[in-house]
Amino acid sequence: MSDLQAVLDLIDSEQENALDRLCNLLRVESISTDSAYADECITAADWLVEDLISIGFDAKRHDTPGHPMVVGKLNAGADKPHYLFYGHYDVQPVDPLELWNSPPFDPQIEDTANGKVIRARGASDDKGQLMTFVEACRAWKQISGSLPANITVFFEGEEESGSPSLIPFMKDNRELLKADIAMVCDTGMWDSNTPAISTMLRGMVGEELTITGPSLDLHSGMYGGPAMNPIRVLTRILADVHDDTGRITLDGFYEGVTEPSSQIKQQWASLEHDEDAFLTDVGLSTPAGEDGYTVLEQIWSRPTFDVNGIWGGYTGEGFKTVLPSQASAKVSFRLVGEQNANKIQQTFQQYVRDKLPPDCSVEFKSKDAAGATVMPVDAPEFARAHAALSDEWENEAVYAGCGGSIPVVGHIKDILDMDSLLVGFGLEDDAIHSPNEKYNVKSFHKGTRSWARILEALTRP
Repeated sequence: MSDLQAVLDLIDSEQENALDRLCNLLRVESISTDSAYADECITAADWLVEDLISIGFDAKRHDTPGHPMVVGKLNAGADKPHYLFYGHYDVQPVDPLELWNSPPFDPQIEDTANGKVIRARGASDDKGQLMTFVEACRAWKQISGSLPANITVFFEGEEESGSPSLIPFMKDNRELLKADIAMVCDTGMWDSNTPAISTMLRGMVGEELTITGPSLDLHSGMYGGPAMNPIRVLTRILADVHDDTGRITLDGFYEGVTEPSSQIKQQWASLEHDEDAFLTDVGLSTPAGEDGYTVLEQIWSRPTFDVNGIWGGYTGEGFKTVLPSQASAKVSFRLVGEQNANKIQQTFQQYVRDKLPPDCSVEFKSKDAAGATVMPVDAPEFARAHAALSDEWENEAVYAGCGGSIPVVGHIKDILDMDSLLVGFGLEDDAIHSPNEKYNVKSFHKGTRSWARILEALTRP
């Protein structure tokens, strides 16, 4: 019997113990956005350090100006490849608490129509995900006395609160974190039977803009007509960012936008994505993106502009007939390919300024801009991981895009000069960031088996 088969058998026999360990971690209230839970974040970091040490890792808690980082190393030999695994142990707040069916930090194993689930805050995002890799390492170490590769694990405690300590820590610890390739388990599957490797992440530019007109709110009966209304200005400017076909009108916006290969497009088409159901599930019926692109293409490979919030004037109960002094909006761009995030940020700001009428001014509050990340799917590591996932799951693995952003992947590329293999086992209905978050027991079990297979496949001669 090969070591791999023995490892898989051990994972199967140890599943209850693995679930117990995960539940112990889930009981730690490591909410990073609220300073009242700072000690809980330290407790979670210390728990992970102790667990890694029990496997054989040289692990340590690294304190930062915010919440701690955890780094652990287990060396398999100078002739072995070296991989970095990233995850985060912090979680989102639980509000509104009254919508939870059970206490969010009292993990429950529940039977559902789709099988058993682990119900708790952080079950899917990201404690359950990171523990799939830890459990795979535990099984390999127990069976063979070592790991198939040199492994560095890197667990962050601020992912859910903007990662203020991440970039300084990575820059100060390049040598500690440097490896051949990174692995990130903060993504999901195509469906409950079909694993996915995420091959592209959209970047993001975020802006809050405030347009000021008159020096104070004005009575619309006395000033309506001659006085410029900032809400009118703001809505006109934002509406003109799109043309009638859904394309974005900013000068040079599409520079660096690349089309997926025909092979990738064919694979996406083979997924037979139900566009009607995708929209009707949220009360919509008609795609509103760029003409000529499927819904998956619009989400995974096309750039976007969206207004995320807008306010101004009187919004309380009843009416107050004023012309407001100010109108504000929060907007964001999702970027793809080689689009230059900083250039787009500057172009948008200039676009707004050029559209301002007399007597109006604008102020911006900018969110950090980040470009898109495209993975080298033709690299041998991706093909081997694809085969390993396909061996484990009912359906063949797919290469999928990702409409969102995972900033750490860009930082790994920019700071550590490493590509990332993005493999996760979350599902769309996991309710991450929401009440009653869950992680399928099947995802946890087969996710652990998947990482065991991937480690073997990547190091096979």
